[in-house]
Amino acid sequence: MGARQSVEASCGGGMAFGTTASAPLLMQGKVKRMLWNDVKGKRFEMEVVEAKEGMSLIPSVATTEEGDKEMNASAEDLGKAQQAPTFAAQGVAKDTDYMELPQPVRYEELQKECLMSLRPETFEGMRFDFTKPLNQSFSLSHSLQMGAAEMPTANPQQIVKIPVSSYEFGANLIGNKGMMIGRMLTDGRMSGRVKYDLNDALSFKVQAQLAEEKQYSQTMFDVDVKGLDWNGQVKVGNNQFVGVNYFQSVTNNLALGGEAFYLGSQRKSGVGFAARHQGDPGIATCQIATTGLLSATYHHKVSEKVYLASELMWNWNAREASAAFGYDYILRQCRLRGRVDSSGVITAFLEERLNVGVNFVLSAELDHYRKDYRFGFGMTVGME
Repeated sequence: MGARQSVEASCGGGMAFGTTASAPLLMQGKVKRMLWNDVKGKRFEMEVVEAKEGMSLIPSVATTEEGDKEMNASAEDLGKAQQAPTFAAQGVAKDTDYMELPQPVRYEELQKECLMSLRPETFEGMRFDFTKPLNQSFSLSHSLQMGAAEMPTANPQQIVKIPVSSYEFGANLIGNKGMMIGRMLTDGRMSGRVKYDLNDALSFKVQAQLAEEKQYSQTMFDVDVKGLDWNGQVKVGNNQFVGVNYFQSVTNNLALGGEAFYLGSQRKSGVGFAARHQGDPGIATCQIATTGLLSATYHHKVSEKVYLASELMWNWNAREASAAFGYDYILRQCRLRGRVDSSGVITAFLEERLNVGVNFVLSAELDHYRKDYRFGFGMTVGME
């Protein structure tokens, strides 16, 4: 039945549109509200409501008392007729379409939302970061840090710190298909990262770090593959390291996956499993591995400016457990992040925006149990 016939049937057959061009517009769902006159000269107004299963013509206003009565009766009949298809359409929308599941996050980014709150980049002393863009793709960076470094000792309660300073020079090349990032420090360390996207489904990544100490030098080569509702990764590195992971969406909100690795130099191997549930207010993740680690996190979005996160880690081999709570508060001119864990360590990190591209940074970490207190301040210029 056409749009005009549907309206005539719903309103007793005594109604006609002013122009015949209205019917095609209604069929396409382009007309939201229309006025017309019936054969008796009464003027009515109706709304066109778009739905997945079709359109519903809902009477809304009548300009005469008789029109009110007729319109109310027509609205009741039309509401009964349209009630079942509307509910059916809503039920179909809520069901899971297993042929069109969303693309999950990468396995390595399973807990990326919680890391902003639970892993603030605290430091001790003074830090200055400057980035100079030369064009839209290439930029240079300079970083200067002066402070103290903690030296490991046999007694965990004994804290030994020595003054240190370092300068880091970096170069960044970012394009549409990939990026190249390099860093060089005054202590002789060099690091670099290259990523290239061959297409939307396949990308390659190489990471390398060179240092005077052999144990600190490492290289890793990754191959990322993406499907419609899954992604996988293969990793090959030095010390005979081989790893693979896979992550699959099973519903619109739930994704499951696993990983496996083998370290030939130490003759160690492990298998892990992970789950991630992403809802509207919060994101919950869980990871378990044969190495003895169990990790569970929850990230809750309180509002557009307030985020909360919690983490529970358990090492059943060492019979140790720890818990942490973090927050991320975004204000108009600053961003405050912090963390409190079960060992009594309190961390706070503040970024204050002074001007466009200029941020002032404050860092603090208080460990009352070990009597270790770390404070830092810095400036970031040239980065948004």
